[in-house]
Amino acid sequence: MGSKTRWTWLPLATVAAAAPAHAMVYLSVEQAQRLMFGAAALEPLPLALGADDVAAVEHASGTRYRTGALRGWKAADGYLYVDQVVGKHDLITYAVALTAAGTVRQVEILEYREAYGGEVRGAAWRGQFVGRKFGDPVATGRDIQNISGATLSCQHLADGIRRLLAVHALVVAPR
Repeated sequence: MGSKTRWTWLPLATVAAAAPAHAMVYLSVEQAQRLMFGAAALEPLPLALGADDVAAVEHASGTRYRTGALRGWKAADGYLYVDQVVGKHDLITYAVALTAAGTVRQVEILEYREAYGGEVRGAAWRGQFVGRKFGDPVATGRDIQNISGATLSCQHLADGIRRLLAVHALVVAPR
């Protein structure tokens, strides 16, 4: 390889090595289930929402419902939901454990694919949702603290959790 070719590739190699890593997988769904519910048996929840259900959830949560993204399970003492939201450009997969009464018990980030904003995985930020239920205010900048550099991830996760609480209260709990 000539010196001219070497100098051409050197900046490219430096940029590639310095680029932030994407797609961090922190927990699998099974690991999240064990973390949030221990060895308790979890039974899959059918979450096929009809058009009326989708309209009610969207109206109550102020967010759009993405068909097929939300999965759920029922345990003896609560519920587990796994959902995805778009951060700035890429999907964030998260899990929310609810008590039997429908309040947030725990939030975990399973996969984070964005180059920036992974601070939403911090326990203090996720802990802001604990104890919230359908109808409680869940909006960044007012009820949920924003993280500088992760504004859209914070906003979209808060929107997703608000939507998930609406799904639970309006569709799952009445069954």
